[in-house]
Parts: sequence; structure tokens; C-alpha cells
Amino acid sequence: MFSNNDVLETIAMVEKEHLDIRTITMGISLLSCIRDSAEETAQKVYDLVCRKAEKIVKTAEDLSGEYGIPIVNKRVSVTPVSLLTANYPEKSPLIGKALDNAAKTLGIDFLGGYSALVHKSTANYERIFIKTIPEVLATTERLCASVNVGSTKSGINMDAVKLLGEVFKEAATLTKDKDGIGAAKLVAFCNAVEDNPFMAGAFHGVGEADTVINVGVSGPGVVKHALEQIPNADLTEVAEMIKRTAFKITRAGQLVAKEAAKRLNAQFGIVDLSLAPTPAMGDSVAQILEEMGIETVGGHGTTAALALLNDAVKKGGVMASSRVGGLSGAFIPVSEDIGMIQAAEKGAITLDKLEAMTCVCSVGLDMIAIPGDTPATTISAMIADEAAIGMINNKTTAVRIIPAIGKTVGDQVSFGGLLGRAPIMPVHACDSSKIINRGGNIPAPIHSFKN
Repeated sequence: MFSNNDVLETIAMVEKEHLDIRTITMGISLLSCIRDSAEETAQKVYDLVCRKAEKIVKTAEDLSGEYGIPIVNKRVSVTPVSLLTANYPEKSPLIGKALDNAAKTLGIDFLGGYSALVHKSTANYERIFIKTIPEVLATTERLCASVNVGSTKSGINMDAVKLLGEVFKEAATLTKDKDGIGAAKLVAFCNAVEDNPFMAGAFHGVGEADTVINVGVSGPGVVKHALEQIPNADLTEVAEMIKRTAFKITRAGQLVAKEAAKRLNAQFGIVDLSLAPTPAMGDSVAQILEEMGIETVGGHGTTAALALLNDAVKKGGVMASSRVGGLSGAFIPVSEDIGMIQAAEKGAITLDKLEAMTCVCSVGLDMIAIPGDTPATTISAMIADEAAIGMINNKTTAVRIIPAIGKTVGDQVSFGGLLGRAPIMPVHACDSSKIINRGGNIPAPIHSFKN
């Protein structure tokens, strides 16, 4: 139960500290939609998503009004589409466009699940499917795609990694008039999770119920405000303050998630307590790290501060809900975080430092703009590096890289809204093509053999 003090505290967090429910995401199984033809399957997919998620926007608006907590995004995730189209993979774009049309009909923000799981090897139908991703992302507005290329148990599928470097480059090229937004809607994963409510990487896992509600809460501004109250505290007290604050944030998410699931006749899945920033001032993960004592994020000590933050957020959240899941930690997307944008513009944050930070953050190299003439093999090498971090450390890592076609260091890309803007960051000029062109698999680490 919420006391009067809890209510007042929550109101203050909303009004002054940017607390929000970042997303209500309905996961929908589409396996029952598979038919003999792509055309029939596409129609069944459209009908099912529209029926299941018909009330998600209204329900979110009602709950926001009743509880006084902004609910920023209403989203849907679906069964990985490559599983639906194995008999006709070249026609997968029909299902992608049906999903995008459903998203428009429902008025939701994004729909995730144009996805493939190829962490051990790539079946021929999956290879054909992956090659359709650039066209689909260029011809749809709200659809998001992801590919899982590795896991701690299976190692890294380097053939898929090579292919994805080419896919990112093509997706950016086909949408160069929009600063490469096609690439911004694509994620390469290692250790992808099945209950992630955040885009662009959300999909509905085959181990999930027919219909599930997953909620992502976010409160970087709340955490920053809490730390401002203890400017001279030692780091033990800083960690305790973050834990207590994460507990309060997660309780708000739990309340909304359970009620949303009840009203939408769906199973309550998880609360993802990730600190997901926005380009708005005061809603930045980078500024939390600076409040801890880093002059500018990217400076020495940044990785240590981020490790403390990520761990404390998780410890506080799991005490508030037995259903914590998804990614749950601190996101460090460059274009979506005003502090990260400013640090990148100063040159304080580099790709190498971002890679180091991904060892301890929630996900990985996220929403980073690079020169448009970057070779596809270099992009593949970035994906491989990030997948290696995830594989060895048994954590989820991801890459969302945007090659800015026709632009170079000193320019920027701009998407508006939550996707924000990003200065184009330099990449190493050395050639990575030989290791990428070798193909094959990077074997799973020795500690993966647990039974």
C-alpha cells in the first residue's frame, strides 16, 4: 500500500524530477498466425495484433490520468518474424508491413520483433530474412528489428556478424535522407532477453505466455536529484541512496504494470527498471555520473561510477518487485542522453571509452553516429567486440550504430523526439576486414559449460 508520504513523494518525482513510465509494452505471440502463404499470414498477424492491443493506448492514458504518472510510450513486441516466415523468407517484408500498419492503426509508438535468433548458426531461411531488414526498415515507420548473434552458451556466430555489418550500412544508405534512421531501428544483440520492453530490441520470446505486459520505468532525474542532497557523502552512502531511490521508482512501475495487465486481459510479465535517459535537460544518466564526481562523463573514473550505479539500481529494484526483468540497469545511448551528447561534442567520450563502459552498463554501444564511409567490416568488428563482452561476462550487450551517409566527424545526425541527436564520432581507420572475412564461430567460453 502507498502511504500519504509515498503519494506526495511520487508527485514530486513526477513534477520536478522527470519520473515517468517510459513504456508499457504488450508482448504478443504470433505463432498461431502461421499459414501456408505469406499473404494469409500477414493478414492474420495484422488482425491478431489489432485485436489484442486494441485498448493499450487508452488503458495507458487512463492509468496515467488516475495515478498522475506520465506513460511516455505505448508499444508492442511480437514473436521473432523469422520464425513465422521460414517457408517463404523472401516474402517476410509482407509481415513487416502488416505489423507497421497495425502499429499505425493502434496509434502505438513502436513495434518490435522483426527479428532473428542466429546466435549459434544461420539457417538459410534466416539468412534470407536478415537480408530483407534494410528494405523493411526503409519502407516502414514504427517497425523495429533485431538479430541475436551470440550467447554465453553458444559463442558468437561470426558469419551473422559479417552479414549484419552490411545490413547496418544498407539500412542507413536507404534512409540517408532521414539521417540513417533505418539503422537506428536495428539492434545486434548478444544474450538477447525475451522480455525486454525497450525498443529497438524488444521481441516476444517463445517461452512467454500468449499475451504479456512488460513495463519499463525510468528515472535518471530522480536519482540525480537524490544525489544532489548528499554532495559530500562517501560512495557507500551514494550506493545506498541510489538503492533506496530505485526501490521507490520500481514500486510505481509495479503498480502500473499489474493494473495494466489486469485491464488488458494479459499476464503481468516484468518491470524493467532501467534508467533510460532522454535528450531533455535533467533526465540524463551521464549527469548522474557527473553528480557522483566525474567532471565530464568519459573521464577517468567513469566506468567505476557506472558500475556502482548499475549495481545499486538493480539491488534497489529487486527489493521492490519479484518480477524484475528485461535489461534493468543504466542505458548509455549517445543520441538520447543530453549529457552524453555534450561529452561527445567536447571529445571527452570516445568509442573506446564507450566500449569499456558497456562492460558494466545495461546494454552496449547504443545510438552512436559514425562517418558514412565507414566500411561494413569495421561495423561488423564493432559488433564482434561488443558481443565478446556479452559472451565472456554472461550479460546482454548490443550495438545500435548509425553510419551517417554523406557525413563525417564534425557533422551530426538528428532524429527528434526520444531518439534525439548525435555528433558523428571518429572510428579507428585500421582495417578489420581479415578477421571478419574469416567467418566461422568464436567458441563459447569455458565457463559456459554448466549443467
